[in-house]
Amino acid sequence: MAEEKKVLLSVKDLWVKFRVRGRVLTAIRGVSLDIYENESIAIVGESGSGKSVFTKTFAGMLDSNGFIDQGSIVFSDEELADTHVRLTPAARRMIAKAQHKLNEASKLEAGVEIYKQILELEAEKRRKTSLSDEEKAAAEAEYKDLMAKRTDAFNLKQTFDPAHEKDKIRETARLIKDLDEQIKAFKKKEEQLAHDRKAAAASDADFNQRYQKQSAVLRDQYQKAIAVEVSPETVERNGILAKEIYLSVGRYGAWQRVRMIGKLLKGLEKAMKLGVDLNDENQRNMIFDDVTFRVRYLDETPEALHGTCVLNLARVQYAKDWCQIRGRRIATVFQDPMTSLNPIITIGKQITSIILKHQNCTEAEARRRALELMRKVGIPKAEARFDDYPFQYSGGMRQRIVIAIALSCQPKILICDEPTTALDVTIQAQILELIKELQREFNYTIVFITHDLGVVANVADRVAVMYAGQIVELGTVEEVFYDPRHPYTWALLSSLPQLAQKNTKLYSITGTPPSLYNQIVGDSFAPRNPHCLKIDTLLEPPMFRVTDTHYAKTWLLDPNAPKIEKPEGIQDIHEKLIRAFNI
Repeated sequence: MAEEKKVLLSVKDLWVKFRVRGRVLTAIRGVSLDIYENESIAIVGESGSGKSVFTKTFAGMLDSNGFIDQGSIVFSDEELADTHVRLTPAARRMIAKAQHKLNEASKLEAGVEIYKQILELEAEKRRKTSLSDEEKAAAEAEYKDLMAKRTDAFNLKQTFDPAHEKDKIRETARLIKDLDEQIKAFKKKEEQLAHDRKAAAASDADFNQRYQKQSAVLRDQYQKAIAVEVSPETVERNGILAKEIYLSVGRYGAWQRVRMIGKLLKGLEKAMKLGVDLNDENQRNMIFDDVTFRVRYLDETPEALHGTCVLNLARVQYAKDWCQIRGRRIATVFQDPMTSLNPIITIGKQITSIILKHQNCTEAEARRRALELMRKVGIPKAEARFDDYPFQYSGGMRQRIVIAIALSCQPKILICDEPTTALDVTIQAQILELIKELQREFNYTIVFITHDLGVVANVADRVAVMYAGQIVELGTVEEVFYDPRHPYTWALLSSLPQLAQKNTKLYSITGTPPSLYNQIVGDSFAPRNPHCLKIDTLLEPPMFRVTDTHYAKTWLLDPNAPKIEKPEGIQDIHEKLIRAFNI
């Protein structure tokens, strides 16, 4: 099924971190996932597993202390990606100037091998005169560990009651003082070591003489190597690159445009110097991503350039770009409708304001569309309720309005962040049916965040099970429910109250998820896994393939692993699920 569908959102090796009270918390750890057009994918897991953070990264809603450390999120939207930039006389001059600079920089490609030798010689000198990269990494890790201990001690001290816990306050203050002294001594030792290395290198006459001689020879060879003519093929490539530069910055103001062209030219010159293959699409994307979205050149007319934008949402550099994506192409329905609606603005005004912001229409047309949406989401007597305030609606009706607002611009992706948790059971079923019914009409993709596997069984085509910031199992809803392979998925299914037998104790997962402040060694679920193998405590498992659509991140799928059956309570759950969830 998935093979026939177009990939709408492609997430590759995503790492998301947060700065929290002087420490860094890694919330998402190397997640890769393709989301397809018109599908419903559920992301499930315990609280704190990273479900909401993951979706916030491609909705542009990360908290201010959060950041994407690495990875890509490529959004495939032809309408949004389609780019036209006018070819004014000023534009032609800027393109010609950019191409001239690229042609000059291209000469550096002839000296790549010699330049790498120069860099290696300089690296050798740095190793001789200062700490090696390995020593610096070890020192940085030790320093971070000391700082983390100090931060923890300081935060703990703030929790004590000065009236009754003076002994604890004094003890913690002594610990902080001791850690401060250790940090000071560590810095002094590191500075002394660097000083000693530098002094030893300065007194090594043989090395310095050899370095000066080799450096002079290589630089002379380099100057001769780059004194070449650029080939016609390279000139043609640079012409396309110059047009891509202008296409990529065309949506900005004049001052920003000039500044960004300068940054892109510097990035491309550096890439040429290092021998990066600029005919490789991924390499080009990476260079542009440091400045702005790359717009791939397609064709042109005498009046305009035409290209398609590579929308990597992990590298949005310009805040206004999110205005074209969030709400208009990717919308979110949150858990509590009352916090999503403004209590002092009428329902109609809240819907029409979104339509007017993202779509080119009059107020009368916006009102007509808003009323139509209100009817579609099941609001009776929409005209009469249009000027009501949120407090005049019930919880289920408010959630319907939130859905109407989310769909007002006909987004490609609708993120549903536990949209039924705050509602009673009968209303939950109505909202879920409404979301599915509207999907059939509007053809959007649903990304459903939930910890309720009953909701998953009724809504999803595919399921991604998350634990400690990673996807540990991915498959169709039938595969994950009827043939789960990861012990964490076994535990989630075993703890479903609907599957419990009479007069038996309800299963619960022992322990707590690991701290995401620390580096996790091995399988993150190992401490809570009753089927833990020795290798689980040593090495992180890869994502094993079960079928073309089913994958699980567990060493139990290794051909050399012992055969372990899933728990008895979920071995024959097909009939139980049908009875429990009316699938």
